[in-house]
Amino acid sequence: MGVYATLIFNVLKPRYPYMKCLSTVLFWCLGLFAVTAQSDSLRNHDFVYLPNIRAVQFHLDGLPLTNPILNLGAGGQLRLAFDDLNEDVMDYVYEIVHCDQDWTPSELDELDFLDGFNGERIEEYDFSYNTLRDYTHYDLWLPNEDVRWTVSGNYLIHVYEDDERRRPAITRRFMVTESIVRIASESVAPSQVSKFRTHQEIDFLVNHKGFEIRNPRQEITAVVLQNGRWDNAVTDLKPAFIKGEDLIFDFQNKIVFSAGKEHRFVDLRTFRYLTERMADIREEQTHYDVVLKKEGSRTFQNFRSYQDLNGKFVIEHLERPNGDIEGDYASVFFAVGVTQELFDTEVYLVGNFTDWLIKPEYKMVYNPAVGAYVGRVWLKQGFYDYLYVGLTEGSTEPDYETFEGNWHETENEYQILVYYRPFGQRFDRLIGVQTLSVNR
Repeated sequence: MGVYATLIFNVLKPRYPYMKCLSTVLFWCLGLFAVTAQSDSLRNHDFVYLPNIRAVQFHLDGLPLTNPILNLGAGGQLRLAFDDLNEDVMDYVYEIVHCDQDWTPSELDELDFLDGFNGERIEEYDFSYNTLRDYTHYDLWLPNEDVRWTVSGNYLIHVYEDDERRRPAITRRFMVTESIVRIASESVAPSQVSKFRTHQEIDFLVNHKGFEIRNPRQEITAVVLQNGRWDNAVTDLKPAFIKGEDLIFDFQNKIVFSAGKEHRFVDLRTFRYLTERMADIREEQTHYDVVLKKEGSRTFQNFRSYQDLNGKFVIEHLERPNGDIEGDYASVFFAVGVTQELFDTEVYLVGNFTDWLIKPEYKMVYNPAVGAYVGRVWLKQGFYDYLYVGLTEGSTEPDYETFEGNWHETENEYQILVYYRPFGQRFDRLIGVQTLSVNR
């Protein structure tokens, strides 16, 4: 094993002295579950409330890299999958909530947007097989024979640990759309010269031929997402110009996104040999330890183009057919090198697997012995995209410049969502969705 990997193990062991000397139960209680207690209050964004819930996936069935968007009445299903590291079978129940375009619950009653029964139990589960770490895997497909939605718009699914809905476990956003309008979009050079090489700007047009919209500036609202993310979405967009049946969203320096760079990645689909970014693998009694190669800041590095997952992750096992129940868990050690500890700045890992949130369990700690911020993350076997961000004291906005930088040639996907709410209507209909790929 390399000197670096040995040093990482030796440096981090004092921080986690129970790694060798305590029982398996205590190891998982302290190591995996040692996170700041989360509030049980419901969120209106993607969130995991319980530390025993891991590997949450929500996408079109069979398409793990898609966003949770379905056409109303067009068939297809969404799949929600997750693991519970507590081995007992739990009575998880789910509740569906209809929301307006700003993700506040709409004025509709359940009978107005659902056909069937809300609050049903998740019936599909299976136990892990041939893994070091035991867990129970759950699956839910929507719509199903118990419930289906009848109107378009934004939706939340809340999963609770008990049938009395007292303790939330998971919240996920999804959208149901009607294909009523046509959307034409393009990526243009940013209007500000200073952003030419670092940002991407989006213009688009909404054509509503055959669909009457009496007051577009009052009744139409658009949202633009980058790679399916809501944390940096451009919201509450009204048409800049109206030309007949064309609603033109052409602004100066408004629908502008930091381009970022292609995401960093780690391939954990096998623990039999070292993949590209691994420095070492160790098999322990209840899990694997994986040390990644130390990385550096990319802010001033030349742009490198390669295919990534646009921040997402997939669960997969290269040697076994069913990664959902045969995939094992690993303690993955990350390290990003710096010349000295950053002043008044904390460092975190972010990606789709963190819900793009700053979470205490993904915080990095500076260690002068290796000249890097180091951290340990529990991940299931699969392929993961991620980034390093800084969070300055007193700020709530993560800083991507410190470690990642931006380059206008980065490949990104943009989702354009068009909502319609005429006078007197009690909810926002989602009447059009389009995805624009930039630099693909």
